[in-house]
Amino acid sequence: MIDRSSIRFAYAHDWLVQMRGGELVLDRIIRRFGPGPIYTLVANGQPLSESIDACPLRTSFLQQFPGAAGRLRRWMLPLMPKAVDRLRVRPDCDILISTSSCVMKGIRPPEGVPHLCYCHSPARYIWSQGTVYDGGLRGIGLRAMTPAFKRWDRRTAANVTRFIAASTYIAGRIRACFGRESTVISPPVRTAFFTPDPTVEREEFWLLAAALEPFKRVDLAIEAANRRRHPLKIAGAGSIERELRDRAGPTVEFVGLQSAERLRDLYRRAGLFLFPSLEDFGIAPVEAMACGCPVVALRGGGALDTVNESCGAFMDEQSPDALLAAVERAPRACDDQCRQNAERFGEDRFDRALEESVAEVMNAGGDRPSLGGTPRETL
Repeated sequence: MIDRSSIRFAYAHDWLVQMRGGELVLDRIIRRFGPGPIYTLVANGQPLSESIDACPLRTSFLQQFPGAAGRLRRWMLPLMPKAVDRLRVRPDCDILISTSSCVMKGIRPPEGVPHLCYCHSPARYIWSQGTVYDGGLRGIGLRAMTPAFKRWDRRTAANVTRFIAASTYIAGRIRACFGRESTVISPPVRTAFFTPDPTVEREEFWLLAAALEPFKRVDLAIEAANRRRHPLKIAGAGSIERELRDRAGPTVEFVGLQSAERLRDLYRRAGLFLFPSLEDFGIAPVEAMACGCPVVALRGGGALDTVNESCGAFMDEQSPDALLAAVERAPRACDDQCRQNAERFGEDRFDRALEESVAEVMNAGGDRPSLGGTPRETL
């Protein structure tokens, strides 16, 4: 293993505006390897975690635009490649670790410095889920910029010494988009915190915890609950919350963003956790299983790595009918099986695997490989 105290780390992350799954991964990496500068497109200055907040930030020129760290960020995708290209990583580091779900994998490390990229996904809006955003000016803009963005995305994959993929599914996406192989290391899940409580009685309501954005397909859960007149609690916030509220029937309750403690309580009490979106990995369903709650998930994406029939059921398409059919097949009273399955994704396992990858790229030096295959144009 490596002597972490003698290595100077630098980090890169797409943006720092909210504590979600990607930020939890970044937080764990920094806690493992120690503080260092974080290069990011924009930051809103809000506290995120003790470890992240202790790191000096280096933001891009996008930071100067009013609202860039808020909703305006969604409209700035055409400028993001240029912003990444202009970020200059100081040479006083020994390794650069990026965590990327959009553009930050394209950041160039100093000469001779290895760049380890933890890739949550190639940019979804461009490579895999552009049809979710087809409507209105945003959809028109995405279609117009897609060819140039793909060329930039492929070219800058050469800035990465080694890719780490968040799931087997994402390893396939990296191969298809960038022509590169990767090592699969699932994100760390706080299984020591998210635990069952045998004194808490499990209830009948369904639970969904997610950002309220189009690709999360919260609409499917709402429609299923409306049809069945079944209690559904939705934890989260996002850009389409008003639209989702308008669709919700009387049995659907929006509980907003929740603290970790409150979310753990919901996991412990819920009858089922619903996960209808195609996800890179999906930390929330593993947290639910760690608390003994079975999961209904789409048969695809990261859920194929995390869910099995001893602790959940798969829906075979994204439709209310498929969701309700999976609800009928889902096991009940399977707290022990859920917990055992979730323990495969604990933080200690992540720490060991990531440290091995850091040691390997440090020992191999910082030479960046050429592209190892031919990426496909459309996916």
